[in-house]
Amino acid sequence: MPPGNEYAAEQLKTQGNNHFKNGEYGEAETLYSQAVQKNSKNPLLFTNRANARLKLERWEGVIDDCLRSIELMRENMKGFFYLAQAQLAINHPNEALSSALMAYELCVSSRQQTSNAATISALVLKCKKAKWDIRERERIRRRADLLSDLEQKLEEGYKRTVSDLEDRVEAGEVGAVEGSEEKASLKTDFEKKVGDLRTAFALSDPEHLEKREVPDYLVDGITFEIMHDPVVTRNGRSYERATLIEHLKRNPTDPLTREPLRIEDLRPNIALKEACTEFMEKNEGWVYDCGDGEVDVNTRWAHLSSS
Repeated sequence: MPPGNEYAAEQLKTQGNNHFKNGEYGEAETLYSQAVQKNSKNPLLFTNRANARLKLERWEGVIDDCLRSIELMRENMKGFFYLAQAQLAINHPNEALSSALMAYELCVSSRQQTSNAATISALVLKCKKAKWDIRERERIRRRADLLSDLEQKLEEGYKRTVSDLEDRVEAGEVGAVEGSEEKASLKTDFEKKVGDLRTAFALSDPEHLEKREVPDYLVDGITFEIMHDPVVTRNGRSYERATLIEHLKRNPTDPLTREPLRIEDLRPNIALKEACTEFMEKNEGWVYDCGDGEVDVNTRWAHLSSS
């Protein structure tokens, strides 16, 4: 690539940055695109344009830019961060969660980028909630469909029996009065069975098929799982004890702020522990499935320990 092209690309990027700061995202995108044409080997040009396209809600363009940027520079925190936001916007929470976790791992393993840790951590939780919401909607739909199917079968059986009875009355096999009484008895029996079925479903789900949700304050900021034995640091942030101690053995700093932190500085968060315990006891029938499909904790620690 001619040196002049690289210089021209930087000039166009600077102009694009100025427009971006002024909220002129369309103009910024145009200038970043011109810069990419001059120097398509610079991964930062693609993330700059991806950010402008995020503001313009051009999700597919964001995804394309981020993937191209990541191809050029694998340890690309911004690329994964913007990618996660676009994937979430088009309702792909599984992919978004994976991208957000990668952005978080790259963030906490780089001293220059730790100011973004809290923002990325919030995005991880947002992606996880979106993933959980889809699973919850599917669960509620399946249960509702099953209840509807069973009620329909009961109704079909009831109608067949009533039809047979009416045929017998018409054929003179059963008297009109007797037939009327038996028909009323069949209706009562059908309604009782429907009521019993609905009661059984309600008892099997005490929330009566309502959405289940894990509160943010119960979730560990490192593993993004529900805490069992939370401890609080000097800055007031709480983590799962075992997870944080494992981190401090490798790196004696706060995972998000990077301030010096020792195991001796940790204090039990008794109130939060009680809240976690109460939540787990009330929701033990489903809450242990929250972490399905998450990145393995050991893999995450491999990234953390390199910081």
